[in-house]
Amino acid sequence: MPSSPVVNGLSVDVEDWFQVGAFEGVIDRESWDSQSDRVVGNCERILEMFAAADVKGTFFTLGWVAQRHGPLMRRIVEAGHELASHGWDHERVFRFDKASFAADLERSRKVLEDAAGTRITGYRAPSFSIDQRTPWAYMALAEQGFEYSSSVAPIVHDHYGWREAPRFAFKPLPWSDLIEIPVTTAHFAGKRLAAGGGGFFRVLPYAFQRWAIRQVNSRDGRPAVFYFHPWEIDPQQPRVPGAPLRSRVRHYTNLAVMAEKLEALIRDFHWGRMDVLAHREKQLAVELAA
Repeated sequence: MPSSPVVNGLSVDVEDWFQVGAFEGVIDRESWDSQSDRVVGNCERILEMFAAADVKGTFFTLGWVAQRHGPLMRRIVEAGHELASHGWDHERVFRFDKASFAADLERSRKVLEDAAGTRITGYRAPSFSIDQRTPWAYMALAEQGFEYSSSVAPIVHDHYGWREAPRFAFKPLPWSDLIEIPVTTAHFAGKRLAAGGGGFFRVLPYAFQRWAIRQVNSRDGRPAVFYFHPWEIDPQQPRVPGAPLRSRVRHYTNLAVMAEKLEALIRDFHWGRMDVLAHREKQLAVELAA
């Protein structure tokens, strides 16, 4: 009998265009409520795209967004998708200590659960900011009952990255069932290449992403983890002229073709929720340890 296809993790990091790390030096958090709010319309487009393809995914959502858009949170859950935490206001984990990080987790989780009426069990750090500087982060997640995290980018990057981290799911704490599921990387010429989505997916040819996921699924026999943001399908979003040139190039390149590339990706591979993937990865860890 043919083996079952690998089901990959499909995820959306729900933040608006003015909340991204690239613009944090030029758009103050105090001004967020006065900015053009585009997250609802963009998320509605994503929900329609997922429904048309009959796929489910996970929406890692800022508590700040959930507090202002409760009906959207409910629509996400009612459509069969997982709602998970992306922290409160996109502050990077390495800027907290354990106590302030725990407070951020608790605040965002409560707002998400109250808005959607569902339990929140998954977490993704803003800008994949769990790394070698934050050994206490997993303890805080485990103590609050989170079942999985997808907060590590096992690469070198000027904004984030934990090069020494495993490429695939691992248990960061020997005494806890908490599992970390890093964003996908591919191997080429002895190097790790970022292949999990976001700006890399927009900027690079689609053939690279297809090659990378096929490598992970076929050669490694593991699921890929892919992410993107609602603002990435919104070429009409406001421009931020005061931002550094590199940030503007990264943020605005290929916004007009992102939706079409996403539709191709969803069509070419099998996708599912991150909590389901986490459950399978935990079962695999038990089998390998037996």
